[in-house]
Amino acid sequence: MAAGMSLAVGEFFAGLFGISSPVVSVGDLVVDVTPGPVVRQTIELFGTLQKPLLLGGIVVVCLLLGGSLGRRADNVAYAGFLAAGVVGGLSAGWSGSPLGGPAVSVLAAVAGIAVLHKGRSLLPAFLWPEPDRDSIDVSPDVEDPRIRVATRRGFLGYVAGMTVAAGSLAVGSRVLVDRRGDRLREEVTLPTGRRTIPAGDRTVPAPTTTEGPFGPPEGLTSWITPNDRFYRIDTALVVPRVDSENWSLSVDGLVDRQVTVTLEDLLAMDLVDAAVTLNCVSNEVGGHLVGNAVWTGVPLLDLLESAGISTEAEQVMGRSVDGFTAGFPLHLLDGDRTALIAVGMNGEPLPFRHGFPARLVVAGIYGYVSAVKWLHRISLTTMDEDGYWIPRGWAKEAPIKIASRIDVPLRSQLPAGRHAVAGVAWAPVSGVAAVELRVDDGPWTECRLWSEEAPGRAGDSWVQWSTEWDAQPGIRWLRVRAHDRDGRLQPAGPKAIAPDGAEGWHARQVLVV
Repeated sequence: MAAGMSLAVGEFFAGLFGISSPVVSVGDLVVDVTPGPVVRQTIELFGTLQKPLLLGGIVVVCLLLGGSLGRRADNVAYAGFLAAGVVGGLSAGWSGSPLGGPAVSVLAAVAGIAVLHKGRSLLPAFLWPEPDRDSIDVSPDVEDPRIRVATRRGFLGYVAGMTVAAGSLAVGSRVLVDRRGDRLREEVTLPTGRRTIPAGDRTVPAPTTTEGPFGPPEGLTSWITPNDRFYRIDTALVVPRVDSENWSLSVDGLVDRQVTVTLEDLLAMDLVDAAVTLNCVSNEVGGHLVGNAVWTGVPLLDLLESAGISTEAEQVMGRSVDGFTAGFPLHLLDGDRTALIAVGMNGEPLPFRHGFPARLVVAGIYGYVSAVKWLHRISLTTMDEDGYWIPRGWAKEAPIKIASRIDVPLRSQLPAGRHAVAGVAWAPVSGVAAVELRVDDGPWTECRLWSEEAPGRAGDSWVQWSTEWDAQPGIRWLRVRAHDRDGRLQPAGPKAIAPDGAEGWHARQVLVV
Protein backbone atom coordinates (compact mmCIF):
# COMPACT_ATOMS: atom_id res chain seq x y z
CA MET A 1 0.00 0.00 0.00
CA ALA A 2 2.76 2.43 0.90
CA ALA A 3 4.66 1.61 -2.28
CA GLY A 4 1.49 2.18 -4.32
CA MET A 5 0.94 5.58 -2.68
CA SER A 6 4.55 6.50 -3.37
CA LEU A 7 4.11 5.71 -7.07
CA ALA A 8 0.81 7.64 -7.18
CA VAL A 9 2.34 10.75 -5.58
CA GLY A 10 5.15 10.56 -8.12
CA GLU A 11 2.61 10.47 -10.95
CA PHE A 12 0.65 13.38 -9.47
CA PHE A 13 3.52 15.81 -9.00
CA ALA A 14 5.14 14.79 -12.30
CA GLY A 15 1.87 15.66 -14.06
CA LEU A 16 1.62 18.90 -12.08
CA PHE A 17 5.14 19.98 -13.10
CA GLY A 18 4.88 18.63 -16.65
CA ILE A 19 7.81 16.21 -16.36
CA SER A 20 8.27 12.44 -16.52
CA SER A 21 7.21 10.46 -13.47
CA PRO A 22 9.72 8.26 -11.60
CA VAL A 23 8.25 5.14 -13.22
CA VAL A 24 8.58 6.59 -16.72
CA SER A 25 12.08 7.92 -15.96
CA VAL A 26 13.25 4.48 -14.83
CA GLY A 27 11.66 2.99 -17.95
CA ASP A 28 13.48 5.49 -20.15
CA LEU A 29 16.75 4.57 -18.47
CA VAL A 30 16.09 0.87 -19.02
CA VAL A 31 15.41 1.51 -22.72
CA ASP A 32 18.53 3.67 -23.10
CA VAL A 33 20.94 1.18 -21.52
CA THR A 34 19.46 -1.94 -23.11
CA PRO A 35 21.60 -3.23 -26.01
CA GLY A 36 20.13 -2.76 -29.48
CA PRO A 37 19.78 -6.50 -30.26
CA VAL A 38 17.76 -6.99 -27.06
CA VAL A 39 15.49 -4.08 -27.98
CA ARG A 40 14.90 -5.63 -31.41
CA GLN A 41 14.11 -8.98 -29.81
CA THR A 42 11.49 -7.43 -27.52
CA ILE A 43 9.94 -5.56 -30.45
CA GLU A 44 9.70 -8.80 -32.42
CA LEU A 45 8.22 -10.67 -29.42
CA PHE A 46 5.79 -8.08 -28.08
CA GLY A 47 5.30 -5.50 -30.85
CA THR A 48 3.31 -2.47 -29.67
CA LEU A 49 2.81 -4.12 -26.25
CA GLN A 50 6.49 -3.64 -25.49
CA LYS A 51 6.05 -0.27 -23.72
CA PRO A 52 2.99 -1.14 -21.59
CA LEU A 53 4.69 -4.35 -20.49
CA LEU A 54 7.84 -2.46 -19.49
CA LEU A 55 5.95 0.16 -17.47
CA GLY A 56 3.70 -2.48 -15.94
CA GLY A 57 6.73 -4.55 -15.02
CA ILE A 58 8.35 -1.60 -13.24
CA VAL A 59 5.18 -0.98 -11.24
CA VAL A 60 4.90 -4.66 -10.27
CA VAL A 61 8.56 -4.77 -9.19
CA CYS A 62 8.07 -1.64 -7.07
CA LEU A 63 5.01 -3.14 -5.38
CA LEU A 64 6.83 -6.42 -4.73
CA LEU A 65 9.80 -4.56 -3.26
CA GLY A 66 7.37 -2.60 -1.11
CA GLY A 67 5.86 -5.85 0.14
CA SER A 68 9.32 -7.11 1.01
CA LEU A 69 10.26 -3.90 2.83
CA GLY A 70 7.02 -3.98 4.79
CA ARG A 71 8.29 -6.97 6.74
CA ARG A 72 11.57 -5.33 7.68
CA ALA A 73 12.52 -3.16 10.62
CA ASP A 74 11.58 0.52 10.42
CA ASN A 75 15.04 1.79 9.57
CA VAL A 76 15.50 -0.83 6.84
CA ALA A 77 12.07 -0.15 5.29
CA TYR A 78 12.51 3.63 5.32
CA ALA A 79 15.99 3.34 3.84
CA GLY A 80 14.54 1.17 1.10
CA PHE A 81 12.03 3.87 0.16
CA LEU A 82 14.77 6.50 0.15
CA ALA A 83 16.93 4.27 -2.06
CA ALA A 84 14.04 3.88 -4.51
CA GLY A 85 13.66 7.67 -4.50
CA VAL A 86 17.34 8.08 -5.33
CA VAL A 87 17.04 5.64 -8.24
CA GLY A 88 14.00 7.54 -9.55
CA GLY A 89 15.76 10.88 -9.15
CA LEU A 90 18.91 9.75 -10.95
CA SER A 91 16.79 8.28 -13.74
CA ALA A 92 14.88 11.55 -14.06
CA GLY A 93 18.15 13.45 -14.31
CA TRP A 94 19.30 11.05 -17.01
CA SER A 95 16.01 11.61 -18.86
CA GLY A 96 16.39 15.39 -18.91
CA SER A 97 14.76 16.63 -15.68
CA PRO A 98 17.78 17.38 -13.45
CA LEU A 99 15.84 19.50 -10.93
CA GLY A 100 12.15 18.63 -11.05
CA GLY A 101 12.73 14.90 -11.45
CA PRO A 102 14.75 14.35 -8.26
CA ALA A 103 12.37 16.64 -6.32
CA VAL A 104 9.35 14.58 -7.39
CA SER A 105 11.17 11.35 -6.52
CA VAL A 106 11.97 12.64 -3.01
CA LEU A 107 8.33 13.66 -2.49
CA ALA A 108 7.23 10.21 -3.62
CA ALA A 109 9.65 8.49 -1.23
CA VAL A 110 8.61 10.69 1.72
CA ALA A 111 4.93 9.97 0.96
CA GLY A 112 5.62 6.24 0.99
CA ILE A 113 7.48 6.43 4.29
CA ALA A 114 4.71 8.50 5.91
CA VAL A 115 1.99 6.08 4.79
CA LEU A 116 4.04 3.09 5.95
CA HIS A 117 4.77 4.66 9.33
CA LYS A 118 1.12 5.52 9.96
CA GLY A 119 -0.03 2.10 8.78
CA ARG A 120 2.34 0.33 11.13
CA SER A 121 1.05 2.34 14.07
CA LEU A 122 -2.43 0.99 13.29
CA LEU A 123 -1.36 -2.55 12.60
CA PRO A 124 -2.93 -5.07 15.04
CA ALA A 125 -0.32 -6.65 17.26
CA PHE A 126 -1.11 -10.17 16.14
CA LEU A 127 -0.10 -9.20 12.58
CA TRP A 128 3.11 -7.42 13.54
CA PRO A 129 6.24 -9.25 12.37
CA GLU A 130 8.17 -10.80 15.23
CA PRO A 131 11.51 -9.06 14.43
CA ASP A 132 9.83 -5.68 14.84
CA ARG A 133 8.03 -6.65 18.03
CA ASP A 134 11.37 -7.68 19.51
CA SER A 135 12.80 -4.28 18.63
CA ILE A 136 10.18 -2.45 20.74
CA ASP A 137 11.74 -1.18 23.95
CA VAL A 138 9.03 -2.21 26.44
CA SER A 139 8.99 -4.44 29.49
CA PRO A 140 7.69 -7.96 28.90
CA ASP A 141 5.24 -7.31 31.75
CA VAL A 142 3.76 -4.26 30.00
CA GLU A 143 1.18 -4.86 27.35
CA ASP A 144 2.10 -3.41 23.96
CA PRO A 145 -0.02 -0.19 23.77
CA ARG A 146 -0.80 -0.88 20.11
CA ILE A 147 -2.89 -3.85 21.21
CA ARG A 148 -5.22 -1.40 22.95
CA VAL A 149 -5.47 1.23 20.21
CA ALA A 150 -5.23 -0.79 17.01
CA THR A 151 -8.21 -2.64 15.70
CA ARG A 152 -8.76 -4.76 12.70
CA ARG A 153 -11.47 -2.38 11.45
CA GLY A 154 -9.32 0.70 11.82
CA PHE A 155 -6.38 -0.88 10.05
CA LEU A 156 -8.45 -2.21 7.15
CA GLY A 157 -10.20 1.16 6.84
CA TYR A 158 -6.83 2.87 6.59
CA VAL A 159 -5.66 0.41 3.94
CA ALA A 160 -8.83 0.89 1.91
CA GLY A 161 -8.67 4.67 2.20
CA MET A 162 -5.03 4.91 1.17
CA THR A 163 -5.61 2.52 -1.73
CA VAL A 164 -8.48 4.64 -3.04
CA ALA A 165 -6.44 7.79 -2.52
CA ALA A 166 -3.49 6.36 -4.43
CA GLY A 167 -5.66 5.29 -7.33
CA SER A 168 -7.41 8.65 -7.42
CA LEU A 169 -4.11 10.53 -7.45
CA ALA A 170 -2.65 8.41 -10.24
CA VAL A 171 -5.72 8.40 -12.47
CA GLY A 172 -6.92 11.91 -11.63
CA SER A 173 -3.58 13.54 -12.34
CA ARG A 174 -3.39 11.87 -15.76
CA VAL A 175 -6.94 12.96 -16.60
CA LEU A 176 -6.17 16.58 -15.66
CA VAL A 177 -2.98 16.60 -17.72
CA ASP A 178 -4.77 15.10 -20.72
CA ARG A 179 -7.64 17.58 -20.49
CA ARG A 180 -5.31 20.55 -20.35
CA GLY A 181 -3.37 19.22 -23.33
CA ASP A 182 -6.57 18.62 -25.29
CA ARG A 183 -7.71 22.16 -24.60
CA LEU A 184 -4.43 23.60 -25.90
CA ARG A 185 -4.61 21.46 -29.04
CA GLU A 186 -8.25 22.42 -29.67
CA GLU A 187 -7.26 26.07 -29.67
CA VAL A 188 -4.95 25.48 -32.68
CA THR A 189 -6.56 26.07 -36.08
CA LEU A 190 -4.88 25.21 -39.37
CA PRO A 191 -5.07 28.14 -41.82
CA THR A 192 -7.19 27.71 -44.94
CA GLY A 193 -6.01 28.34 -48.49
CA ARG A 194 -2.87 26.21 -48.12
CA ARG A 195 -0.91 25.47 -51.26
CA THR A 196 0.06 21.99 -52.45
CA ILE A 197 3.38 20.61 -53.61
CA PRO A 198 3.33 20.09 -57.39
CA ALA A 199 2.81 16.47 -58.40
CA GLY A 200 5.71 16.56 -60.87
CA ASP A 201 6.11 13.99 -63.62
CA ARG A 202 5.96 10.89 -61.40
CA THR A 203 2.27 10.23 -61.82
CA VAL A 204 0.56 6.88 -61.40
CA PRO A 205 0.32 5.15 -64.79
CA ALA A 206 -3.08 4.48 -66.30
CA PRO A 207 -4.43 0.92 -65.93
CA THR A 208 -3.17 -1.40 -68.65
CA THR A 209 -6.25 -3.63 -68.59
CA THR A 210 -9.77 -3.05 -69.86
CA GLU A 211 -11.65 -4.65 -67.00
CA GLY A 212 -13.60 -1.49 -66.23
CA PRO A 213 -13.26 1.16 -63.52
CA PHE A 214 -11.49 0.40 -60.28
CA GLY A 215 -13.87 -0.70 -57.54
CA PRO A 216 -12.07 -1.18 -54.21
CA PRO A 217 -13.10 -4.62 -52.91
CA GLU A 218 -14.19 -5.12 -49.32
CA GLY A 219 -11.25 -5.27 -46.96
CA LEU A 220 -8.83 -3.22 -49.07
CA THR A 221 -6.84 -0.72 -46.99
CA SER A 222 -8.14 2.83 -47.47
CA TRP A 223 -5.88 5.17 -49.40
CA ILE A 224 -5.82 7.62 -46.48
CA THR A 225 -5.10 6.11 -43.09
CA PRO A 226 -7.31 7.69 -40.39
CA ASN A 227 -5.40 9.39 -37.58
CA ASP A 228 -6.64 6.98 -34.91
CA ARG A 229 -5.54 3.96 -36.98
CA PHE A 230 -2.15 5.30 -38.08
CA TYR A 231 0.62 3.20 -36.54
CA ARG A 232 2.69 4.66 -33.72
CA ILE A 233 6.28 3.54 -33.12
CA ASP A 234 8.65 5.72 -31.05
CA THR A 235 10.78 5.61 -27.91
CA ALA A 236 8.38 7.61 -25.69
CA LEU A 237 6.96 5.36 -22.97
CA VAL A 238 4.22 7.93 -22.32
CA VAL A 239 2.99 10.32 -25.02
CA PRO A 240 4.35 13.81 -24.21
CA ARG A 241 1.68 16.47 -23.73
CA VAL A 242 3.61 19.48 -24.98
CA ASP A 243 2.36 22.92 -23.92
CA SER A 244 2.01 24.59 -27.31
CA GLU A 245 1.76 28.05 -25.76
CA ASN A 246 5.30 27.82 -24.36
CA TRP A 247 6.75 25.60 -27.09
CA SER A 248 9.36 26.77 -29.58
CA LEU A 249 11.53 25.22 -32.29
CA SER A 250 15.15 26.26 -32.78
CA VAL A 251 17.44 25.72 -35.76
CA ASP A 252 21.11 25.72 -34.80
CA GLY A 253 24.41 23.98 -35.40
CA LEU A 254 26.27 24.60 -38.66
CA VAL A 255 24.15 27.62 -39.63
CA ASP A 256 24.90 31.30 -40.08
CA ARG A 257 22.48 32.33 -37.34
CA GLN A 258 20.22 30.52 -34.90
CA VAL A 259 16.52 30.76 -35.71
CA THR A 260 13.74 30.19 -33.17
CA VAL A 261 10.07 29.97 -34.10
CA THR A 262 6.87 29.36 -32.16
CA LEU A 263 3.83 27.38 -33.28
CA GLU A 264 2.14 30.67 -34.10
CA ASP A 265 5.09 31.56 -36.33
CA LEU A 266 4.86 28.24 -38.17
CA LEU A 267 1.13 28.60 -38.74
CA ALA A 268 1.72 32.05 -40.24
CA MET A 269 4.25 30.72 -42.77
CA ASP A 270 3.63 29.37 -46.27
CA LEU A 271 2.02 26.05 -45.32
CA VAL A 272 1.67 23.22 -47.83
CA ASP A 273 -0.33 19.98 -47.97
CA ALA A 274 1.31 16.78 -49.17
CA ALA A 275 0.31 13.11 -49.08
CA VAL A 276 3.25 11.06 -47.78
CA THR A 277 3.47 7.36 -46.87
CA LEU A 278 5.48 6.60 -43.72
CA ASN A 279 6.92 3.14 -43.16
CA CYS A 280 8.56 1.86 -39.96
CA VAL A 281 11.85 0.03 -40.38
CA SER A 282 10.46 -2.67 -38.04
CA ASN A 283 7.69 -3.47 -40.51
CA GLU A 284 7.84 -7.07 -41.66
CA VAL A 285 7.05 -8.13 -45.21
CA GLY A 286 3.28 -7.81 -45.45
CA GLY A 287 3.11 -5.97 -42.12
CA HIS A 288 0.92 -3.03 -41.12
CA LEU A 289 3.48 -0.62 -39.62
CA VAL A 290 2.90 1.66 -42.60
CA GLY A 291 0.35 4.37 -43.31
CA ASN A 292 -0.53 7.18 -45.70
CA ALA A 293 -1.70 10.63 -44.61
CA VAL A 294 -2.00 14.18 -45.92
CA TRP A 295 0.46 16.20 -43.87
CA THR A 296 0.33 19.99 -43.47
CA GLY A 297 3.50 21.87 -42.72
CA VAL A 298 6.35 24.18 -43.62
CA PRO A 299 8.92 22.92 -46.13
CA LEU A 300 11.96 21.97 -44.06
CA LEU A 301 14.41 23.44 -46.54
CA ASP A 302 12.72 26.85 -46.30
CA LEU A 303 13.35 27.04 -42.55
CA LEU A 304 16.91 25.77 -42.87
CA GLU A 305 17.71 28.35 -45.54
CA SER A 306 16.33 31.11 -43.34
CA ALA A 307 19.05 30.19 -40.83
CA GLY A 308 21.75 30.07 -43.52
CA ILE A 309 23.19 26.63 -44.25
CA SER A 310 26.94 26.36 -43.65
CA THR A 311 29.10 24.73 -46.31
CA GLU A 312 30.30 22.33 -43.61
CA ALA A 313 26.80 21.02 -42.86
CA GLU A 314 26.23 17.40 -43.91
CA GLN A 315 23.33 16.15 -41.79
CA VAL A 316 19.94 17.27 -40.49
CA MET A 317 19.56 16.15 -36.86
CA GLY A 318 16.10 16.42 -35.30
CA ARG A 319 15.69 16.42 -31.53
CA SER A 320 12.53 15.59 -29.59
CA VAL A 321 11.39 16.91 -26.22
CA ASP A 322 11.70 13.32 -24.91
CA GLY A 323 15.41 13.16 -25.84
CA PHE A 324 15.05 11.13 -29.05
CA THR A 325 17.32 12.11 -31.95
CA ALA A 326 17.35 11.15 -35.62
CA GLY A 327 19.55 12.39 -38.46
CA PHE A 328 19.67 12.05 -42.24
CA PRO A 329 22.00 13.40 -44.95
CA LEU A 330 21.37 17.02 -45.90
CA HIS A 331 21.79 16.25 -49.61
CA LEU A 332 18.51 14.32 -49.57
CA LEU A 333 16.72 17.68 -49.51
CA ASP A 334 18.25 18.70 -52.86
CA GLY A 335 16.15 16.39 -55.03
CA ASP A 336 12.53 15.57 -55.71
CA ARG A 337 11.59 14.78 -52.11
CA THR A 338 8.92 16.10 -49.75
CA ALA A 339 10.29 17.14 -46.34
CA LEU A 340 8.07 19.05 -43.94
CA ILE A 341 7.96 20.42 -40.44
CA ALA A 342 4.43 19.11 -40.08
CA VAL A 343 1.82 20.76 -37.86
CA GLY A 344 -1.25 19.01 -39.28
CA MET A 345 -2.40 15.51 -40.21
CA ASN A 346 -5.37 14.75 -42.44
CA GLY A 347 -6.79 18.25 -42.10
CA GLU A 348 -6.47 18.72 -38.34
CA PRO A 349 -3.68 19.67 -35.90
CA LEU A 350 -1.33 16.80 -35.18
CA PRO A 351 -2.68 14.37 -32.59
CA PHE A 352 -0.51 14.19 -29.48
CA ARG A 353 0.44 10.58 -30.22
CA HIS A 354 1.72 11.65 -33.64
CA GLY A 355 3.86 14.57 -32.50
CA PHE A 356 1.82 17.67 -31.55
CA PRO A 357 2.69 20.49 -31.91
CA ALA A 358 5.24 19.74 -34.66
CA ARG A 359 7.17 16.84 -36.14
CA LEU A 360 9.36 15.96 -39.12
CA VAL A 361 7.92 14.15 -42.13
CA VAL A 362 10.44 13.17 -44.81
CA ALA A 363 9.35 11.06 -47.76
CA GLY A 364 11.32 8.00 -48.77
CA ILE A 365 13.42 7.34 -45.65
CA TYR A 366 12.55 5.32 -42.58
CA GLY A 367 11.28 7.13 -39.50
CA TYR A 368 14.15 6.08 -37.24
CA VAL A 369 16.42 8.49 -39.13
CA SER A 370 13.89 11.23 -39.83
CA ALA A 371 10.39 11.17 -38.29
CA VAL A 372 11.08 13.04 -35.04
CA LYS A 373 7.87 13.69 -33.11
CA TRP A 374 7.38 16.42 -30.49
CA LEU A 375 10.14 18.31 -32.27
CA HIS A 376 11.88 21.12 -30.41
CA ARG A 377 15.25 21.49 -32.12
CA ILE A 378 16.88 20.95 -35.51
CA SER A 379 20.66 20.98 -35.73
CA LEU A 380 22.81 20.92 -38.85
CA THR A 381 25.82 18.73 -38.13
CA THR A 382 28.46 16.65 -39.84
CA MET A 383 27.82 12.97 -40.50
CA ASP A 384 30.01 12.10 -37.50
CA GLU A 385 27.11 12.65 -35.12
CA ASP A 386 24.73 9.70 -34.75
CA GLY A 387 21.04 9.62 -33.96
CA TYR A 388 19.48 7.48 -31.24
CA TRP A 389 19.23 4.18 -33.14
CA ILE A 390 22.56 4.16 -34.99
CA PRO A 391 24.76 3.04 -32.03
CA ARG A 392 22.13 0.37 -31.38
CA GLY A 393 22.92 -1.45 -34.60
CA TRP A 394 20.76 0.22 -37.27
CA ALA A 395 22.05 1.54 -40.59
CA LYS A 396 23.12 5.17 -40.92
CA GLU A 397 21.28 5.69 -44.20
CA ALA A 398 17.84 4.18 -44.52
CA PRO A 399 15.90 4.53 -47.78
CA ILE A 400 12.47 2.90 -47.65
CA LYS A 401 12.36 -0.33 -49.68
CA ILE A 402 9.99 -1.03 -52.57
CA ALA A 403 7.16 -3.04 -51.05
CA SER A 404 3.72 -4.45 -51.79
CA ARG A 405 1.11 -6.20 -49.68
CA ILE A 406 -1.92 -8.44 -50.23
CA ASP A 407 -4.95 -7.29 -48.22
CA VAL A 408 -7.71 -9.17 -50.07
CA PRO A 409 -8.93 -11.93 -49.86
CA LEU A 410 -9.62 -11.50 -46.17
CA ARG A 411 -10.02 -15.21 -45.46
CA SER A 412 -7.60 -18.10 -45.93
CA GLN A 413 -10.36 -20.38 -47.29
CA LEU A 414 -12.47 -19.58 -50.36
CA PRO A 415 -14.90 -21.40 -52.63
CA ALA A 416 -13.74 -22.01 -56.19
CA GLY A 417 -14.59 -19.24 -58.64
CA ARG A 418 -13.79 -15.61 -59.38
CA HIS A 419 -12.39 -13.56 -56.51
CA ALA A 420 -10.81 -10.15 -56.10
CA VAL A 421 -7.17 -9.92 -55.04
CA ALA A 422 -6.06 -6.47 -53.94
CA GLY A 423 -3.68 -4.55 -51.73
CA VAL A 424 -1.33 -1.59 -51.53
CA ALA A 425 2.18 -0.93 -52.84
CA TRP A 426 4.73 1.83 -52.28
CA ALA A 427 8.08 2.88 -53.71
CA PRO A 428 9.10 6.29 -52.35
CA VAL A 429 10.31 8.61 -53.82
CA SER A 430 10.24 7.21 -57.33
CA GLY A 431 6.66 5.95 -57.25
CA VAL A 432 5.07 2.64 -58.21
CA ALA A 433 5.03 1.90 -61.93
CA ALA A 434 3.44 -1.55 -61.86
CA VAL A 435 2.25 -4.31 -59.54
CA GLU A 436 2.19 -7.99 -60.53
CA LEU A 437 0.49 -11.03 -58.99
CA ARG A 438 1.49 -14.67 -59.37
CA VAL A 439 -0.55 -17.73 -58.40
CA ASP A 440 1.62 -20.70 -57.38
CA ASP A 441 4.41 -20.99 -59.99
CA GLY A 442 2.38 -19.47 -62.80
CA PRO A 443 3.15 -16.34 -64.83
CA TRP A 444 3.19 -12.85 -63.34
CA THR A 445 0.00 -10.94 -64.17
CA GLU A 446 -0.11 -7.14 -64.15
CA CYS A 447 -2.72 -5.59 -61.87
CA ARG A 448 -4.73 -2.40 -62.06
CA LEU A 449 -3.42 0.59 -60.09
CA TRP A 450 -5.35 3.41 -58.55
CA SER A 451 -4.40 6.45 -56.48
CA GLU A 452 -6.61 9.28 -55.27
CA GLU A 453 -6.21 12.79 -56.55
CA ALA A 454 -4.41 14.23 -53.55
CA PRO A 455 -1.92 17.01 -52.81
CA GLY A 456 1.76 16.31 -53.15
CA ARG A 457 4.03 14.26 -55.36
CA ALA A 458 2.43 11.04 -56.52
CA GLY A 459 5.56 9.02 -55.81
CA ASP A 460 5.55 9.96 -52.13
CA SER A 461 2.42 7.97 -51.32
CA TRP A 462 1.29 4.40 -51.83
CA VAL A 463 -1.11 3.12 -54.47
CA GLN A 464 -3.91 0.59 -54.32
CA TRP A 465 -3.89 -2.33 -56.74
CA SER A 466 -6.49 -4.93 -57.71
CA THR A 467 -7.09 -7.83 -60.06
CA GLU A 468 -9.47 -10.77 -60.53
CA TRP A 469 -8.46 -14.36 -59.82
CA ASP A 470 -10.13 -17.49 -61.13
CA ALA A 471 -9.53 -19.68 -58.09
CA GLN A 472 -9.20 -23.42 -58.74
CA PRO A 473 -9.58 -26.04 -55.95
CA GLY A 474 -6.48 -26.82 -53.93
CA ILE A 475 -3.90 -25.09 -51.74
CA ARG A 476 -2.84 -21.95 -53.63
CA TRP A 477 -0.06 -19.48 -53.05
CA LEU A 478 -0.54 -15.81 -53.99
CA ARG A 479 2.57 -13.65 -54.35
CA VAL A 480 2.89 -9.97 -55.21
CA ARG A 481 5.74 -7.72 -56.34
CA ALA A 482 6.10 -4.11 -57.49
CA HIS A 483 8.20 -2.12 -59.97
CA ASP A 484 9.14 1.52 -59.40
CA ARG A 485 9.36 4.36 -61.91
CA ASP A 486 13.15 4.10 -62.07
CA GLY A 487 13.02 0.54 -63.39
CA ARG A 488 13.80 -1.27 -60.15
CA LEU A 489 12.03 -4.51 -59.23
CA GLN A 490 11.05 -5.40 -55.69
CA PRO A 491 13.56 -8.04 -54.51
CA ALA A 492 12.29 -11.55 -53.81
CA GLY A 493 14.04 -11.69 -50.43
CA PRO A 494 13.76 -12.75 -47.77
CA LYS A 495 15.85 -10.15 -45.97
CA ALA A 496 15.69 -9.57 -42.21
CA ILE A 497 14.48 -6.31 -40.69
CA ALA A 498 17.85 -5.34 -39.21
CA PRO A 499 19.80 -3.27 -39.98
CA ASP A 500 17.90 -1.29 -42.65
CA GLY A 501 14.48 -2.83 -43.27
CA ALA A 502 12.98 -6.11 -44.49
CA GLU A 503 12.66 -7.10 -48.15
CA GLY A 504 10.74 -9.83 -49.94
CA TRP A 505 7.58 -10.70 -51.85
CA HIS A 506 4.49 -10.90 -49.69
CA ALA A 507 2.85 -14.32 -49.98
CA ARG A 508 -0.54 -15.60 -48.86
CA GLN A 509 -1.67 -19.23 -48.70
CA VAL A 510 -5.32 -19.82 -49.59
CA LEU A 511 -7.30 -23.07 -49.47
CA VAL A 512 -9.76 -23.16 -52.39
CA VAL A 513 -12.62 -25.67 -51.97
